[in-house]
Amino acid sequence: MDEEKRITLRLPADLHEWLVAQGKSARRSLNSEIVYRLEVERDAAVADTESP
Repeated sequence: MDEEKRITLRLPADLHEWLVAQGKSARRSLNSEIVYRLEVERDAAVADTESP
């Protein structure tokens, strides 16, 4: 990640709690968990568009 952008994100409380719990179990911060999951999803989407 060469450049970072700061955003404000509103999440439903239950989704926030779930992401915090997932991050803790993976030893990641909430921010890192969100970035990780977005990157995984992006990579999967790119792979889908590249497959014949």
